[in-house]
Amino acid sequence: MNKLFLVLWLLSAVSCSGNNDKSDAYGNFEATEIIISAEAGGKLLRCDAEEGQTLEENAIVGFIDTTQLALKREQLLASQQSIRSKSANILAQIEVVQEQRNVALIEKERLEKLFKENAATQKQLDDVNGQVNVLEKQIASIETQNAAVLSDIRSLDSQIRQINDQIQKSIVINPVKGTVLTKFAEPFEVIGFGKPLYKIADLSTMFLRVYVSGDQLPKVMLGEKVEVFIDHDKTENLKLEGEISWISSKAEFTPKIIQTKQERVNMVYAVKIRVANNGSLKIGMPGEINFKRP
Repeated sequence: MNKLFLVLWLLSAVSCSGNNDKSDAYGNFEATEIIISAEAGGKLLRCDAEEGQTLEENAIVGFIDTTQLALKREQLLASQQSIRSKSANILAQIEVVQEQRNVALIEKERLEKLFKENAATQKQLDDVNGQVNVLEKQIASIETQNAAVLSDIRSLDSQIRQINDQIQKSIVINPVKGTVLTKFAEPFEVIGFGKPLYKIADLSTMFLRVYVSGDQLPKVMLGEKVEVFIDHDKTENLKLEGEISWISSKAEFTPKIIQTKQERVNMVYAVKIRVANNGSLKIGMPGEINFKRP
């Protein structure tokens, strides 16, 4: 009985060690996934993102109802037009008073010459000076009124720009080229700001996250080329080329799904391998690597 147990244990060890000797590290493929969310609230009138569909960068994917925003913008534009008319009237008043001041200044200059020749009285000169001062104060007062009106116009300008920005953000624009992984919203749903619409990822480049032991870590370098293997059929693996793009700065416990060629170790370091996707790589697919060393 003991001999039979020993034989079975040796067979199991040989089988496991033979599998682990094939590669230096094991893991699963992942991609940079981006969740596209609504930047405005309202009824979703259109959403063309479908799972498995490839979307181009800056493609228009959908629209959110902007009726209320458009009506509010029309109201603000009407108010702004009314205030601009008020400002135009104030500017016309300023021009009239400025013309009166110009006439008064000419009269003042004439009286000053006459006063030097004793042909005008002091009272006449004082009266014209007082008239000029009054007109200048009127101009300053009217300009103050116009400044308040211009401030209202600027405030409305800011509100209109804000409405225009909200209307622009009601158009769902795809930010990156990629494949739609999951769709979260359908047309005619009423959605709020920040509601996830769909998840997208660029699958042209995938990342194989593997785990290496502390003994392997000193030999792992950023930018290093490695051999990447994926299951191809029952008899062989498909070999691809990858590049180490990231090495974790801290250790973590070995995930249960990971097997290394040595016995399982307690602490390992995560490493990402960038791999060009020829169409055979999928998110979550297992993979393994060999370091290209003599």
